[in-house]
Amino acid sequence: MSKLTILFIVMQIMKKAAVLGTWIAILLLSPLTAQTPAAAKIDSLAKNIQWLGQSAVKITTDQTTLYIDPFRITEKEQADIIFITHDHKDHLDPVSISKIITDKTIIVAPVSGRDKIMELSIADTRFLNPWDSTNVEGIKVLAVPAYNIKKSNFHPKSKNYLGYVLTIDGVKVYHAGDTERIPEMQQFECDIALLPLGQKYTMNSVYEAANSALDVKAKIAIPIHYGLFEGKISDAAAFQELLKDTIKVIIKPFDFQQ
Repeated sequence: MSKLTILFIVMQIMKKAAVLGTWIAILLLSPLTAQTPAAAKIDSLAKNIQWLGQSAVKITTDQTTLYIDPFRITEKEQADIIFITHDHKDHLDPVSISKIITDKTIIVAPVSGRDKIMELSIADTRFLNPWDSTNVEGIKVLAVPAYNIKKSNFHPKSKNYLGYVLTIDGVKVYHAGDTERIPEMQQFECDIALLPLGQKYTMNSVYEAANSALDVKAKIAIPIHYGLFEGKISDAAAFQELLKDTIKVIIKPFDFQQ
């Protein structure tokens, strides 16, 4: 066998080895890069979350349109469910509620807000305390505590104000309400966390908000409650930077309705 023939055979073996190595690398890396169905479902729901300013959020699915703390709503909409975290005027806004309510709308609210909610004369109203759970139109609802520790005059623990963990099509969405980082955040988990960034009435710092996202083991964090009555627009970027190596942060457009 000539040297040329041997060289040719060696080159062919090397080519096949290179191709085999490429396929092995693809197979090894694909589980790390390909998105799982569960992750795709989380991302899909995150895209359907609209921040309306302050703590107001609208979530739309194929079956349901729900609002959390609707505030400064100007256009007529139809809400299937409205969640209220507490009775402060930027969270319980009767004018906004009147624009989105129908005769079939369900309102979920804390027991502490019963008197103000009852003034709205809504037929189907459900009141919860922290750690109560229920099912509303196929959505599992867990009410969780929301309160201040250092600024307890704003949101005292004794008021039993709420955050919500909503399980929507298998995805857990946590709306924190007006709260600081509290120990109870380590007692539940979520896929998507909607967290306040403001440092006057809610979190004491952006760093605290980032740690709250870690506490609840969020896969996606969306900052809310900043840029109007407390917190700066730039806080969202700072929040994203703090979590860049651990949690995906989606900054929703800053588009308050006027």
